[in-house]
Amino acid sequence: MKNIKNNKSASTVRETSKHYDVRLLFPVLFLVGIGIVMVYSASSAIALKKFGVDYYFLKKQAFASLLGIIALVFFRRVPLKFIRSLTYPLLILSLVCLAAIHISDFGFSAGGSTRWLRFGSLNFQPSEFARFALVLYLAYSMSKKKDELKDFYIGFLPHVIVLGAFTALILLQPDFGSAVILWCIAWIMLFVGGVRITHLIAPLLIILPVACFYMVNAEYRIKRIMSFWDPWQYQTDEGYQIIHSLMAFGTGGIWGTGIGKGYQKLFYLPEPHTDFIFSVIAEELGLVGVLFVIGLYSLILWIGISIARNTEDSFGSFLAIGITVALGLQSCVNMGVVLGLLPTKGLTLPFLSYGGTSLLFSMASIGILMNIGAMSSKVK
Repeated sequence: MKNIKNNKSASTVRETSKHYDVRLLFPVLFLVGIGIVMVYSASSAIALKKFGVDYYFLKKQAFASLLGIIALVFFRRVPLKFIRSLTYPLLILSLVCLAAIHISDFGFSAGGSTRWLRFGSLNFQPSEFARFALVLYLAYSMSKKKDELKDFYIGFLPHVIVLGAFTALILLQPDFGSAVILWCIAWIMLFVGGVRITHLIAPLLIILPVACFYMVNAEYRIKRIMSFWDPWQYQTDEGYQIIHSLMAFGTGGIWGTGIGKGYQKLFYLPEPHTDFIFSVIAEELGLVGVLFVIGLYSLILWIGISIARNTEDSFGSFLAIGITVALGLQSCVNMGVVLGLLPTKGLTLPFLSYGGTSLLFSMASIGILMNIGAMSSKVK
């Protein structure tokens, strides 16, 4: 009888270790599928003008989606201890990639910023890699020091030093928005981990004035802030993008104009297939499509938080929190920008925007979330 129970238990563990959490898988695949369709719709006119074929960006996005699915499967199937062992190699590699932008011939500039590494026809954005590596490092370090996180020199300072190294390299690009996102992710993870509130608040008295000075030290950042308050006053330059984004939302109405029938993507709305794809979705799929997309993101975030709460392993719990916070912040900031609720920031919408690096690491993160969720199921 006892052997039968043990065999059933072992069988349950094997079954659990192989399954894919459909609660996470379906929303993610829905978003990736919508992204492929909307990237083609948003970019076909631009691709035809620039490259002579309307499916140029569609082909790249479909290939990136395939790589993303492979990354999801890989990180879902490998043992969590193997992912833990990658912490420092990935941390060092991400710092090297950020530095390579500035010191190697592979650095690629666009729009006044140097944020990419180019290898032939392939572009790679190290800041996306850095976000992934930082979350992994914080989860690993906090789980090792979980009983000493309230100590300033153990639980706070080492993490801020690593964060500072990432920040310095990202600000050199310059990419102020991505640096702010990194700090927000780190602060939330440290807060959840149990770092003293005073340790988190006190440095802000120095950091915030420095950040404000950096923000107003460049004319284009001042214009972005001013256009955020009143985009119609700057409708020919800094406010142009947000005005056409709001027009797309207004045109879409409840049901939208229909896939492929949007107007703003036709050389009116800049970057319609990347940072502002949510605007194209709003115009062509309407309020119904917007609410459906928001519902899918909400479901993913709710499941991520649930996995973090139900995981007994501290590394898995911290990692699930970090992944969920990173995806949630990126989604909220992008949506806030296209709705005029936040100053313009070049940040992609996870799973939907055109961009192979973002899609690859977002899908890998979901694979890790599924891995952690399966581990917590085994414990139960």
